[in-house]
Amino acid sequence: MPNTNRPTISTHVLDTTRGEPAAGVAVTLWRLDGKEQVAQGTRETDADGRIAALGDGALTAGTYRLSFEVGAYYKRKGTAAFLQRATLDVEITDPNRRYHIPLLMSPFACSSYRGS
Repeated sequence: MPNTNRPTISTHVLDTTRGEPAAGVAVTLWRLDGKEQVAQGTRETDADGRIAALGDGALTAGTYRLSFEVGAYYKRKGTAAFLQRATLDVEITDPNRRYHIPLLMSPFACSSYRGS
């Protein structure tokens, strides 16, 4: 179980087409360093569509990219998807707090916000 006392980036992916959590969605976290993308780790959502802690290291202030493999998820469900990958770039200003970034997705649209 991850240490929930340390600052993290977490996510919760919901399949709005089915009205249920999206289990098995691969999410990669990148740290953007100038024009370079530095991989911080890839995780898969659990049965409740959650990943408690993305990344393998400590958070630092800067820009991070979350890449959600939407198309692969829907392909496993037997559904054709227009969206293949949803990518979010977020700015971490306080590396001492936790950030929760949910994704609401369907084969044709997605939405996100900074959660709590």
